[in-house]
Amino acid sequence: MKKILIGIVIVLVLIVLYGFSTYNSLITLSVSADTQWKQVEVDYQRRFDLIPNLVESVKGIMKQEQSVFTAIADARTKYSGASSISEKARAAGEVESALGRLLAVVENYPQLKSSETVQTLMSQLEGSENRISVERMRFNNTVKSYNLKVMRFPSSIIASITGFAQRDYFNAEVGAEKAPKVQF
Repeated sequence: MKKILIGIVIVLVLIVLYGFSTYNSLITLSVSADTQWKQVEVDYQRRFDLIPNLVESVKGIMKQEQSVFTAIADARTKYSGASSISEKARAAGEVESALGRLLAVVENYPQLKSSETVQTLMSQLEGSENRISVERMRFNNTVKSYNLKVMRFPSSIIASITGFAQRDYFNAEVGAEKAPKVQF
């Protein structure tokens, strides 16, 4: 009888230790996903800091392209007012769309393409876009690890008891695969 009681106690201790270990790994993965999203936001901020400089460099030459500048400003405002990751991702998609139209316009103006300031800013913006792409991929990989932990048995039991739920991936906006059209 004593051996059975010791065996039950050992099994219960192992179950409790597994529960603590699983809970701690869920916390770690959740914080990692939050941290990775913050890195995406850092790169978005770098992009947002570059955009006004590019717009101002281009504005004087392209007065007739005011709608592009307005779209960029509106999208930046939506991003700064967004509260959730999904809202921020949607607003970032709008910024990318408006920025794509601006870059297409710049391509069609030889005097802009030859401007050293515009070239430098476009190069910096390209670097920002590459960083954002890498950080989004890292964010999605981190969310994947977290979601797998939340969904797999038996950690799914601990996750549901402690309130951990799956997270959303960063998804491109519908139509993001299409190049912007610019007509003159």
